[in-house]
Amino acid sequence: MSFFSQMKIGLALLWLAVTPGAAQEFSALARLDVEQSGAQDRFRRTQVDLFLSQPVPYRVFTLDDPRRVVLDFREVDFRGAQAAGFAASDRIDGARFGGLRPGWSRMILDLAAPVMVDEAGMVVDEVDGTAQITLVLRPTDEADFATLAGAPDDPDWVFSVADTPAVAAVDDGPVVVVIDPGHGGIDPGAEHGGTQEAEVMLALALELAAALGRLEGVQPAVTRTNDSFVPLQERLTLARGAGADLFISLHADALEGEQATGASVYTLTDEAASQASQRMAERHNAGDLLAGIDLSGQGDEVAMILQDLARIESAAAGDRFADQLVQAMQDAGAPLNTRPRRSAPLAVLNAADFPSVLLEVGFLSNEVDRARLTSPEGRVPIVAAVTLAVGRWAIEEAALAPLVRQ
Repeated sequence: MSFFSQMKIGLALLWLAVTPGAAQEFSALARLDVEQSGAQDRFRRTQVDLFLSQPVPYRVFTLDDPRRVVLDFREVDFRGAQAAGFAASDRIDGARFGGLRPGWSRMILDLAAPVMVDEAGMVVDEVDGTAQITLVLRPTDEADFATLAGAPDDPDWVFSVADTPAVAAVDDGPVVVVIDPGHGGIDPGAEHGGTQEAEVMLALALELAAALGRLEGVQPAVTRTNDSFVPLQERLTLARGAGADLFISLHADALEGEQATGASVYTLTDEAASQASQRMAERHNAGDLLAGIDLSGQGDEVAMILQDLARIESAAAGDRFADQLVQAMQDAGAPLNTRPRRSAPLAVLNAADFPSVLLEVGFLSNEVDRARLTSPEGRVPIVAAVTLAVGRWAIEEAALAPLVRQ
């Protein structure tokens, strides 16, 4: 990609990597009850039942050549789902499950014979909030099936190329995105209305890791996976050990009054970047300053020069990602602050060898923000926006790579 990604080093550190194959280790917006869900043949019909941990928007339609029933959701975690549970019907050959685009999932039932969707509905349990989607499929002939087949013309479900970024492959492996949920353990962060910043940011980080893990060519990692305290500089060390190409720190502030609302994206100020090089050279072991470059035995002046050279590239890449993130937040409908693009001398953005941003997702002191951030549904636009921004940014960086000095 660029100068900073060419300095990656593989260190055996304690960090959580989520590969695309392991993305379903994290729960998505709704979970499928694998034991209860399935398909059964009844008299002159086939009934498909999906039991979910909570209701989600969905749609169903049929497609021809080959014949299949398609269900789109926002969003279902199909972890553990088996095709056999849905292929027990004589009218269904098999079933497939997976991610469709960031924030959306798809289930496909391959048909052994033409059917029509005679009934489709969702029932929500008023006691525990779980949901049951039931489809009734009735036999039909090939002509009628072909006539009815096709995705509905619904603008709310249009999946554009921009929504499903195909991350360009790079020579040095996947794009490693390190997600840093702020605070934790003895440092709960901002607190308001019984809500702690550390807890909410951890939930958001795990949801984001799951979504990023479904992007081809992206490997997410998180700096903490539970309510534990991780010092600021150790977060950067963990990111460096993971071979970070991008570092995203997640926070939600609380201020007096409820006026402040919406998300902001921070990068390091130019002045702070210069000061950061000095502090890093003074306070940290030489081997931990730049991934892949051994500074042992070098003086502070040499270390500072090398960091500043690396930061020329990483800071520019960080600015490009911050701009992409603000745009993606707008595209995904995630609320933004009136001044969404900012810079500040934040310690968590001090690293020179990979681009860093801090995403202030909102304010716990604002009742609307707090309600949105403490619910999985409310966090969906944020997860979709960050995922979309990562895909766009990776494509942009790959295009710029030939222009970056070697």
